[in-house]
Amino acid sequence: MPQTAAVISGIQRMVLYETRARYFLVGSNHAQTKHRVLKIDRTEPKDLVIIDDKHVYNQQEVRELLSRLDLGNRTKMGQKGSSGLSRAVSAFGIVGFVRFLEGYYIVLITKRRKMADIGGHSIYKIEDTTMIYIPNDSVRVSHPDEARYVRIFQNVDLSSNFYFSYSYDLSHSLQYNLTLLQRPYELWSAAPPLTKEEEHTQGKQDSFDIFEDEGLPTQVVYGLQNEPYYKYVWNGKLLERIKDIVHPDWLMYIIHGFCGQSKLLIYGRPVHITLIARRSSKFAGTRFLKRGANCEGDVANEVETEQIVHDASVTSFTAGSYSSYVQVRGSVPLYWSQDISTMMPKPPIRLDQADPYANIAALHFDQMLQRFGSPIIILNLVKKREKRKHEKILSEELYPAVINLNQFLPPDHRIDYIAWDMARYTKSKLCNVLDRLSMIAENVVKRTGFFINRSDFYCHTLRPDDRWRDIGGSVTSTGRLQTGVLRTNCVDCLDRTNTAQFMVGKCALAYQLYALGMIDKPKLQFDTDCVRLFEELYEDHGDTLSLQYGGSQLVHRVKTYRKIAPWTQHSKDIMQTLSRYYSNAFSDADRQDAINLFLQVYQPSEGKAHLWELPTDFYLHQRSTMALQHNRHSYTFWWSEGVLSYLPVPYDEVACENTMKTIKVRRMNQFDESVDIYTEFFKPYELTSFDDTFCIGMTNSAREFMPKSVGVDPSPFTVRKPEETGKSVLGKSSKEETILQRKTAASAPPPPSEEAMSSTSEDDSEEDRDDEGSVSQRSTPIKLLTESGESGRTQEEVQLQQAMTDRILAECPAEEDLLIYERFAHLGENQHTVEKTERINLANIICL
Repeated sequence: MPQTAAVISGIQRMVLYETRARYFLVGSNHAQTKHRVLKIDRTEPKDLVIIDDKHVYNQQEVRELLSRLDLGNRTKMGQKGSSGLSRAVSAFGIVGFVRFLEGYYIVLITKRRKMADIGGHSIYKIEDTTMIYIPNDSVRVSHPDEARYVRIFQNVDLSSNFYFSYSYDLSHSLQYNLTLLQRPYELWSAAPPLTKEEEHTQGKQDSFDIFEDEGLPTQVVYGLQNEPYYKYVWNGKLLERIKDIVHPDWLMYIIHGFCGQSKLLIYGRPVHITLIARRSSKFAGTRFLKRGANCEGDVANEVETEQIVHDASVTSFTAGSYSSYVQVRGSVPLYWSQDISTMMPKPPIRLDQADPYANIAALHFDQMLQRFGSPIIILNLVKKREKRKHEKILSEELYPAVINLNQFLPPDHRIDYIAWDMARYTKSKLCNVLDRLSMIAENVVKRTGFFINRSDFYCHTLRPDDRWRDIGGSVTSTGRLQTGVLRTNCVDCLDRTNTAQFMVGKCALAYQLYALGMIDKPKLQFDTDCVRLFEELYEDHGDTLSLQYGGSQLVHRVKTYRKIAPWTQHSKDIMQTLSRYYSNAFSDADRQDAINLFLQVYQPSEGKAHLWELPTDFYLHQRSTMALQHNRHSYTFWWSEGVLSYLPVPYDEVACENTMKTIKVRRMNQFDESVDIYTEFFKPYELTSFDDTFCIGMTNSAREFMPKSVGVDPSPFTVRKPEETGKSVLGKSSKEETILQRKTAASAPPPPSEEAMSSTSEDDSEEDRDDEGSVSQRSTPIKLLTESGESGRTQEEVQLQQAMTDRILAECPAEEDLLIYERFAHLGENQHTVEKTERINLANIICL
């Protein structure tokens, strides 16, 4: 049976040549055996004229073409000196073409860095770009505001967290990309045929067959090329002008977000853990300027996070073992905003429009049903009880909207709503926050399942696990599919959301490793090399997303909720809070203008108000509010046609007539470089340097986290003590800090039983619980300090500590008592490193 394979982009290296009348962009594949030429006219002052002859040149033909162009563009025959064709720049891809008030610019990637490898497909991060003005100086029509638009456009730093791949579709999940390759017969019949031009080009490429002389049958594969999911593509508008003009090999789509990969060594067996975050380009912006949703159902700060686990000993999608799990974060899908004119750290939340039929939420969840299937699970982490109503406003609107939408859905596919006040229970000493999150995560993963391209191993029959039988999703002949997704949100979708997503990801990682036959039970514990590696990856992911949306790194991390963060973390938290406040107050407006210009939400033109003159960008992101809708969305049948027919499987992954329109099938030779990963990427005789080798720079569990002492269990699933690890839990290397961490963890209250947890967490009948708790907390720290019963304390130290505690409680607000007590208690135990006078000074600083 003929196989299917993903088509690799034929153009990976480019050289831009310049003449007075034209630019010639010569692109080649990685092996530099096939070349294409793009001609860009420089005599048009404002229009973009591009010619692509669709011809594939070999190396000799390209050299002859360039020499003829060089000779033909000299002013005089035989003239020495400067040639008529000059080399302008080398590049690795086209970001796009953009125009402001003058002519067009071309944006090229000039430097890249490999960040991950999935099945032999490399994922690169953009390191540097160049922006070149196309029209020559003789036809250039200058405009006084052009330079300002260029500066605003360049405020989007393309060298910061933009990623691309020549052969792997980053806008789709691994489940989509692999299920596409596993259904060839449906694709052959339903996919659109090639055009005559493509058939001619493809026929020339297929004419060579290495088995032709031997009389063996032709090795045929069917190469697949599909359209990206434009919601997560950031240069879609920049390429829109040339999309239908040039060959698809020239088009390269980039995503914005995060990409990181680490190596987990299990007794020498390499397992790669990859984290990919895709930020939505719809309704994109900064923290206080983009809240809620727009009129099309796109929400602010919407990020799809995918964790991929695969056995790195086999780098093939057809022969290797791959697993993935996807979850989503995003702002509350309502019409709401915050007034930033007051210059407050927490501006009041206001609902801008009434939406009694939950039309905006319906549009948003319709998109999710199409992409992820059912069930859609909402984990809402906003506060439930507040002295002054702030976050509670959003919960009071979201919950009735979900109830209204669920009454029209079939019972098996209704939206699940989980509301849990994470901030409130973080302050409580009776509730272990991460234990409660792990219970929620276990329930979520069991319902949605996860993706794996392999059927169950025999080891699962030999060592069965009760929880494995209850795992959800869809079971197929080739493995399992994830059906449904978890959607997590707090107000900002930053700190609390990242910790909740980490706990869900940790639970899913255990099931993924169990499915791959790496562990005997689907459960992972904290303080193991595996979880520390995964936590570091997730915190890098959280810091990156927080910088993009909030302007600073995470304030509260996993260690904060575990209550093992060092006392020095408090000052870092304050600095991150101040950095976030400064960014929101002074730089977010400029960043928002740059994003609007880069995504072409705003396009400058003559006679139109300039971008910096607009009082608001509301109507740029809410276009349909200005027009009368003729086909209004139904309030009862609020989902798209055909979605319910295939649930719980996502509609986008079903082989139907609508989904096949975005896919092209090509008949190719198995050893063609466009589908042969080995020929394209593995060059055993090519010189390289170790500094450029990606696998050497990867985070390695054996090198970074495993103990250095001999005789210690090398398993990455063994619980380590803090002083045993190669990299400390808190990132500190000194022995004193390690001892402080252990004592800090020991001083934390023990986790309660499940019965006690459920009774305290779900008791919502007492409205004044917060006020009562704040009064009782004033006497708790003194009692804990004086009755600790430590034999090593002298009476003088106990009296000094009692006096310091009284001073702190007298000068600091009641709601900060618990936090200050934790910081102070850690210092009281570390008496060898901190003198008594320094403790008093620190107490004064904390109160200030």
